[in-house]
Amino acid sequence: MAGSGTSLSSASPLARAERFVWLTARVLEQRRFAFHFLEGAPDAVEAALSPYLNEDGGYGHALEPDLRGPVSQPLHTAHALRVLDSIGRCSGLRVERMCRYFTDVSTSDGALPAIHPSQRGYPAAPFIPVVDNPPGELLATGPVVGLLHRNEVWHAWLFRATDFCWAAVESLEKSHPYEIEAAVAFLDGVPDRARAEAAADRLGRLVREQRLAVLDPARPGDFPVADGYAPGEHHHPYDYARTPRSLARRWFTDEEMERSLEHLAGEQREDGGWPVNWRQWAPTIALEARPMVTIEALRTLGAYGHPIG
Repeated sequence: MAGSGTSLSSASPLARAERFVWLTARVLEQRRFAFHFLEGAPDAVEAALSPYLNEDGGYGHALEPDLRGPVSQPLHTAHALRVLDSIGRCSGLRVERMCRYFTDVSTSDGALPAIHPSQRGYPAAPFIPVVDNPPGELLATGPVVGLLHRNEVWHAWLFRATDFCWAAVESLEKSHPYEIEAAVAFLDGVPDRARAEAAADRLGRLVREQRLAVLDPARPGDFPVADGYAPGEHHHPYDYARTPRSLARRWFTDEEMERSLEHLAGEQREDGGWPVNWRQWAPTIALEARPMVTIEALRTLGAYGHPIG
């Protein structure tokens, strides 16, 4: 970490981010940062995740900042699953309990709703409406199913959920960036690689035709913001292809990917953190989300060999 005698502006991106994390982050994000960049222990991350766990096997307590309150939600639980995957702990009893929770809250077609009605009565982002009988959505289901497959987790719920995701992905015609991200997360993990590659190739054409990725960061106005998104809530190639191994990487030329990574690196703010570009409906949201976004930005840059310090 940059010492007190070191100018923050001259420190490496990693050192600047570290100071930002220690100043602002929740314990979970502090432990995650330490694991990914400071040789911290995975046990410490698991311990910091445990307070968000509920008796039903799901996670709540605003683990995902846009949903407040204690109740378990699919989005919180998917977030917890991603954390466990990132530290190599996506197995065992904890994940088995998650799968039971997913079974309990899934819709009749085996999919997860974006938000379960139990959220009613607690604050939630206005762009995630609470309804009595929510439909299953690829947005919520795809990342969970893809991640479980990639970690070779098997559970009865996965069979119907996988069928749902295949049908949803292969029928996509008009979409939006977050749904495409969910589709990629599914395709990157599902076992049928030939089918996944064919589906990814079609989605890549769709992304380019519908201008769902900013291919030139110097001209963001040439790429529309999706309906319901915040002003400037653009997506870039790195949002779809978080690592070079992702099927979405082949959607973009080397030049397009490099421009997007340079843009990502340039987004680091003076305080060392990366910004939140989605709609901030309460003061707490950016405070809790920026350390998460910062960790993911550093991980993405590192995955592509971009210098971070």
